[in-house]
Amino acid sequence: MEKKAIIDISVLPKSSRSDIVVDSNCAIKVYLNSPPVDGKANKECIELFAKKLKISKSLIEIDKGEHGRKKRIVIHGLELSEVMLRLKEK
Repeated sequence: MEKKAIIDISVLPKSSRSDIVVDSNCAIKVYLNSPPVDGKANKECIELFAKKLKISKSLIEIDKGEHGRKKRIVIHGLELSEVMLRLKEK
């Protein structure tokens, strides 16, 4: 069976920084420089996760919330615990 992690995130487009923050409740906030226009924010979101998790962009997909601030993303090849561990690393 394939390993995959499904996580819910909140996206804040047009932010001054580009970062992924995990708070004390394990809620994930994604700050993006890109505006939510023509899928630019979604593209940056995927690139940011790929870079932070050190995996290929093709392993990450937006499952729900293409056009909203609340999104559900699927990360293939990693388990949720691995994803959370890597996101919390500085």
